[in-house]
Amino acid sequence: MLLSELIGTALLVTVVVGSGIAAARLSPADSGLQLLENSTATVFGLAVLILVFGPVSGGHFNPVISAVDWLLSRRSGNGLSAVGVGTYAAAQLVGAILGALLANIMFDLPALQISGKDRITLGHGLGELVATAGLVLLIFALARTGRAALSAAAVGAYIGAAYWFTSSTSFANPAVTVGRIFSDTFAGIAPTSALFFIAAQLVGGLVGFGLVRFFFPDAPITAGRAVVSHSRHLYGGS
Repeated sequence: MLLSELIGTALLVTVVVGSGIAAARLSPADSGLQLLENSTATVFGLAVLILVFGPVSGGHFNPVISAVDWLLSRRSGNGLSAVGVGTYAAAQLVGAILGALLANIMFDLPALQISGKDRITLGHGLGELVATAGLVLLIFALARTGRAALSAAAVGAYIGAAYWFTSSTSFANPAVTVGRIFSDTFAGIAPTSALFFIAAQLVGGLVGFGLVRFFFPDAPITAGRAVVSHSRHLYGGS
């Protein structure tokens, strides 16, 4: 399970960073086209990764999703345990960093880089809050209404749209945010900006958690199936 989350998150960051590098090289004078190329690759890459790794570990690739999974299902024991959240998050963070290094190496750049791209503005923070809250609501709404099988397509589509309707281009993931520190390229983010983004994502996760509880208070407790339905024992639920 942990290896699944590590590899899945690594490949997700490789898709995000690698397609950003390719976009900057292919369309150096058109930032709008660069974003279109980057977002399109992310949509398809994320959907495929959820389909591949979802049946093994749930296909979280995101510490916020793992934490909300625990918050929603801790009483029923159908989802992650508290310890499971920590181990998932650790695997996701390690994977994210490795994914950025892999993208750098594939494009003949120095493997270890630190981004200098500053993204700290009030608008960016609000964008991350909205993006993360929406992602949490989407994933657990599907899980709690028996539609988790739609997660790959739905999550990919949401992130692709959020690239464009949020000011921050929708990182919506603390692990991916940390990984993007390690590539000073189109998709990179400076360390201080990353901390700001992560704080906004955590608040967004809590907002999303509240919305799920509000809109689906009596729905079956199936949060442990997010993002993709799989065997309960894989989570180590208590």
